[in-house]
Amino acid sequence: MTLPSLRHGLILGAFCLGFGLVLAVIAQVTTDDIAARALEDRQNSLSQVLAGVPFDNNPATDTVRMENADHKEITVYRSRLKGEVTGVAYEIYGSGYAGEIKLMIGVDAAGQVLGVRALAHHETPGLGDKIEEKKGDWILRFTGLSLANPLPERWKVKKDGGEFDQFAGATITPRGVVNAVRGGLEFFAAHKARLTEGS
Repeated sequence: MTLPSLRHGLILGAFCLGFGLVLAVIAQVTTDDIAARALEDRQNSLSQVLAGVPFDNNPATDTVRMENADHKEITVYRSRLKGEVTGVAYEIYGSGYAGEIKLMIGVDAAGQVLGVRALAHHETPGLGDKIEEKKGDWILRFTGLSLANPLPERWKVKKDGGEFDQFAGATITPRGVVNAVRGGLEFFAAHKARLTEGS
C-alpha cells in the first residue's frame, strides 16, 4: 500500500468514525426527547380522563400490568386519595374505518366513566376524526355513563338501535369507539377487586 492511499484510508476512516459518533449522539438525544414527550402526553391524557376524582398520588407511577380480553398487555394507572383508589385509567382499542383506534378511558371506583380520549387513529379527516376532543365534543358523551346506564343492549350507535349518535357519513368510527368503551367498562367490572386494591 502506498503512502497516499494509506493517508486517504486514514482520512476516510476518521471521517466515518466522526460521522458515526455524531449519529450516536443525535440518536441518544432524540431517544430521550421522544421518551420525555411520550411521558408528557401520557400525563396529559391521565389528567383529562381522571379529572373527575380527587387524588394525592401520581397515577403515572402507580400502575399495575394486566391482560385485556384480547390478550394485550395493558398498563392500568391508579389515582388514590389517602391510599384509597378513586379511579383507574387504561388504554382501550376499537376498530375504525381505517384500522385500530387507541383510546384512554378513566373509570371511578364505582364503575362510572370519568372520561375518554382518543390517543391514536387513522380515521378520515373531517369525518372519523371527530372522536378527538379538539374536533368536537362527541367523545365527552361517555362521561358519567356505566354498564347500567345505558343498559348493555343500548351500548350501540343509534343506527344499530342504541343510544349513541354516529357521524354523518361515518358510522364505523363511532361504532368502534362505543364498543371499545363498553369493553373497557366490562374489563373494569371483571377486574374491579384487583384494580381498586390497596397499595
